[in-house]
Amino acid sequence: MSGQRSESVGDDRLASRKRARPSASAAGLDPPGRDQRQPKIGLVLGGGGILGGAWLVGALYALTEATGWDPASASHVVGTSAGSVVGALVASEIPPWFLVHHQRGGDVNGMVDQHGRPIEAADESSRRLFEWTGTVPRPILGSPRLALRATLRPWRYPGAAVLSGWLGRGFLSNEEVGRIIGSLVADGWSQHPNLWIVAVDYNSGKRVVFGAPDAPPATLAEAVEASCAIPGLYRPVRIGGRPYVDGGAWSPSNADLLVRTDVDVVVVMNPMSSLHPGLPTGLLQRFDRRIRRATGRRLGHEARMLREAGKHVLLIQPREEDLTVMGVNMMDPSRRIDVLQTAIRTVGSRLADEDAQFVLAELKRPSR
Repeated sequence: MSGQRSESVGDDRLASRKRARPSASAAGLDPPGRDQRQPKIGLVLGGGGILGGAWLVGALYALTEATGWDPASASHVVGTSAGSVVGALVASEIPPWFLVHHQRGGDVNGMVDQHGRPIEAADESSRRLFEWTGTVPRPILGSPRLALRATLRPWRYPGAAVLSGWLGRGFLSNEEVGRIIGSLVADGWSQHPNLWIVAVDYNSGKRVVFGAPDAPPATLAEAVEASCAIPGLYRPVRIGGRPYVDGGAWSPSNADLLVRTDVDVVVVMNPMSSLHPGLPTGLLQRFDRRIRRATGRRLGHEARMLREAGKHVLLIQPREEDLTVMGVNMMDPSRRIDVLQTAIRTVGSRLADEDAQFVLAELKRPSR
């Protein structure tokens, strides 16, 4: 895909659309129905803050351009943190080309959501993600219950979940995330049959998968807000009287949730790991690469579980060029467009790798 084409993505298509919720059929894509001869695809979208969300949008766009596959047709969509936002949008049949246009702050004048409210460019939405809630920050022990449980039985919890109990309780609001999702699904859950949004119960430290059959009741907007509530930064989200925080505290990807499903192929996009991180040049970069290595080990373990269960797995992760553009602050909105553009290019290159070819062939299989 040429740079010129990526710069103008969506502009020509946008001219013929006046509403914000184009359907798969409107975008010229196949409907989500599949017959028994087609493989079932699972899509896993990991966490990574504002820049992780931008990278996911670019990665999804590169994948759909290479294959013609519609992410809304995935049998299962698993979203964690930033991936929960992108997952909820694509499961609601918002095509990647529109997400690219919106992330770039493209002209959305005249476009409205399902309630008739004007859509804002991404810059304004990003600014409201850093609004103070008025809550006085608690310097330590955001969740005394979780901290105590994890101290007594640390082997039962991932390291990030243990740490989240000891961190101070967050004080920023991510209600803007819920507003974005609520503009698509005003009440209740997505019509997608298997949209799973991952959060962590802030009292028990247990992983909770909203949208799964045994999950507590929640609206989609509530679940996505909870999945994005980074411990120590964002205020926990209360659902049914219980506080929840970012699902990345359990796993940055949570790809293992698809082990016991009937999916044949799993596409995992994980902004917080990297197969080719390059050499760090400073203290903060060394810390960032250490986190990415730990995240990569967790992702590798989950990928092995999937393969041992007979699934074909395609892992898509940032490369050295992506990390250079991202920097070490994944919440920096000023880098969002550069990260998006870079992901379109690097993921397109990743899809040319030999090990990706089988999965890409499965995604390209037409509906019958």
